[in-house]
Amino acid sequence: MNISKLSKTELQEFLEEKVLQFETPDFIPLDPISIPHMFTDKRDVEIAGFLAATIAWGKRSMILKNAHSLMERMDHAPYDFIMNFEESDTASFNGFVHRTFQPEDVVCFIQALQRLIKKHGSIESIISSHWIESGRPNTLKDSLSNFHTQFFDQPHAPRSRKHVANPAKGSAAKRLNMYLRWMVRSSDRGVDLGIWKEIPSSVLSIPLDIHTSNVGRQLGLLARKQNDWKAVAEYDSNLRAMDPSDPVKYDFALFSLGTIEGF
Repeated sequence: MNISKLSKTELQEFLEEKVLQFETPDFIPLDPISIPHMFTDKRDVEIAGFLAATIAWGKRSMILKNAHSLMERMDHAPYDFIMNFEESDTASFNGFVHRTFQPEDVVCFIQALQRLIKKHGSIESIISSHWIESGRPNTLKDSLSNFHTQFFDQPHAPRSRKHVANPAKGSAAKRLNMYLRWMVRSSDRGVDLGIWKEIPSSVLSIPLDIHTSNVGRQLGLLARKQNDWKAVAEYDSNLRAMDPSDPVKYDFALFSLGTIEGF
């Protein structure tokens, strides 16, 4: 079958089949989403997911190894560790490195999360409240930019800023959009966690990476050459045309077509 020649209807049917094939619990063990799946307390799930998504670039085996290392250094109790973090705990992260994410960055993130959770109660409340107060737009772009601003509203090393994307600067925000998929989408199929209830799946954006972008271009779902927020918006438009209520479910198909089937 020449997939690039499929009609819009045929393409949607093909992708729906691939979603059913790949959105299963078998997807979890070799994916960073396995890290938040380790926990049952919503507060731990939210934080473990955020930290795992933050370092989700590079080889998946190394992502998982280092994400597990982070959880071990936090005594497998990320919420309690963060809420009780003191300067004396900084040594817990000596020697931790994931590419350019180093101990200095980990401490910055923990201090930011502690401050924000004490003030707002959760990561969810920061993003969802801004989205609601903005009039419930059909994108979370501005809410993610607001989150970036609030996250770094404290003394921090400039080097740490690159580890939280800002769509207002044009970033595709792949890792944040992946994190939002984990937190928002229904857990009915056993993969995404669905612990955030205020934000609907309809406003989620595709976690755009090298795999989903290459597959999207071959399928005619993405024309833009750069992998930036404009590309995300174009991709979102085409995916929402196929399923307005849950457009990012196709992430499973698009990502796996690239990584597993070599499309």
